[in-house]
Amino acid sequence: MAITTYISTFKGNRFYPAEPRIDGIDIEDIAHGLAYQCRFNGQTSAFYSVAQHSLMVADLVPPALRRAALLHDAAEAYLGDMVKPLKALVPDFGHIEAGVTHLIAEAFGVDFGDYGTIKYADLVALATEKRDLMPNSTEPWSYLDGIAPLGALIVPMGPQQAKDAFLAAWHRCGPVAV
Repeated sequence: MAITTYISTFKGNRFYPAEPRIDGIDIEDIAHGLAYQCRFNGQTSAFYSVAQHSLMVADLVPPALRRAALLHDAAEAYLGDMVKPLKALVPDFGHIEAGVTHLIAEAFGVDFGDYGTIKYADLVALATEKRDLMPNSTEPWSYLDGIAPLGALIVPMGPQQAKDAFLAAWHRCGPVAV
């Protein structure tokens, strides 16, 4: 029996993780994949997607960085959302993820050069998610030291709502300049 070397996407594309190609990248596949993946391996009080997380991060950055913020976790649409402790045990995954992220950035003309701003917004989102979606996770997370959560509570979206909101936010960013 032959081993399948690609991931079939929502739109019917083939994505080859070992040999990713730009022609295998599609914004609807990304929106769909992120919207149907629960953050934190599903260990949350309600379904909360990576797409909704990306929307929160995009809302926290200046307009010029919103497209990049929407795509900061886009590789997870193809590779899955591996939790931090597991990523630490599988260091090669980080290299694969970085390569896919670079390819996605290239496909959509995104520059992650000002990633510090996006990373800070990502941490604010994370602090908010921990507070609102992980009520039994009472231990401190050292990488959130000094990071305050947002004032507003998260209202989780269903997958289709998150996908639609992600695509709407994407289109508000304007045409892709590649």
